[in-house]
Amino acid sequence: MIKIKILIVFFLNFIIFNQSNSAGFDVKARTAILQDYLSGEILYEKDADRKIFPASMTKIMTSIIAFELLKNGEISLDDKFIISENAWRLSEAGYSSMFIMVGDQISVENLLKGIIISSGNDACVALAEGIAGTEEEFAILMTEKAYEIGMKNTNFSNSSGINSPDNMSTVRDILIMSNYLIKNYPDYYKYFEEKNFTWDRTGGDPITQGNRNPLLYKNIGVDGIKTGYLAYEKYSLASSIKRNERRLIAVGSGFKSKNIRSKESLKLLTYGLTNFDTIKIAKKDEIFQELDVWQGVKKKVKTYVKSDIYKSIPKAKKKYLKVSINYNEPIQAPIKKDDIVGNLKITFKDELIGSYDLISAENINKQNIISRIISTINFLIWGDA
Repeated sequence: MIKIKILIVFFLNFIIFNQSNSAGFDVKARTAILQDYLSGEILYEKDADRKIFPASMTKIMTSIIAFELLKNGEISLDDKFIISENAWRLSEAGYSSMFIMVGDQISVENLLKGIIISSGNDACVALAEGIAGTEEEFAILMTEKAYEIGMKNTNFSNSSGINSPDNMSTVRDILIMSNYLIKNYPDYYKYFEEKNFTWDRTGGDPITQGNRNPLLYKNIGVDGIKTGYLAYEKYSLASSIKRNERRLIAVGSGFKSKNIRSKESLKLLTYGLTNFDTIKIAKKDEIFQELDVWQGVKKKVKTYVKSDIYKSIPKAKKKYLKVSINYNEPIQAPIKKDDIVGNLKITFKDELIGSYDLISAENINKQNIISRIISTINFLIWGDA
């Protein structure tokens, strides 16, 4: 027989809000998107697949390429790259710069800080040349990585994001890239929340530059990610906020001014925090529930799921979220570890929004013949499995 256990019914009586009402919410940007990081659900989007020039948000991928090599042990933070004239010229061209000099030997860590905190275009070229030989070859690595992680509408033609008609993306793709950065390189992601970087430059006094991300200075939990500006595209920002266990990621482009970029990006993050809750259903590989076993040496089998399960729910609608377990009760022993023994279903307003296998976390051997006879008699007399 099939047994259905209703495990969780979430309910909080807040003000009435319906997810569809996001149509009445708008941000002053040409294109924007907002994601709940843990659930992966999109909470708001505005023309999110429109082509954009990503400007300095390109530097997120520049950093990712370096982080991957660091993680794999192919380079180290202490490795030093020699600065070419090509890289130095960008520091003299009026763009955002770290202010490096030809012939300098600069560590990977300092170049990364120059890229992430100071938004140095010169540091981007220096890092690209140090890793791939030329910036052109490095840009190929960037585009290949973009395709690998699901950025379907992106092409990188340089490492910095400065003017190039072929350096194209979308806010949806920038979101995918930002999510990938935070998930895969948490130790290195900490560079993005540093507010200033002092570079002891050659031929001059040390220069201290502040992080370009205006939301870092509001002390509201924002810990990244990257601003951008091009004359045609205007102002852009990929941002992330962490409140307790929740994290939201927002990307917007086409803000008309720095002030509007800051105000509207904060408005977008606040919208997600205020109107939605992130509900934890289950954690990957953690024991989730024990299910009844028939004629096993143990009467219960522990189960787990193979991925984290979170759902984003409008706060006033959490009473409609229900989680149920479906399985043949009781499960016949023997049971092998990693057998599928049940199914976890999640519904919202009686609509299925998630279905996941429940996996046995242990081996359960069958009882010996005498114990099985006793179990059968007990079941016939008392109905006790």
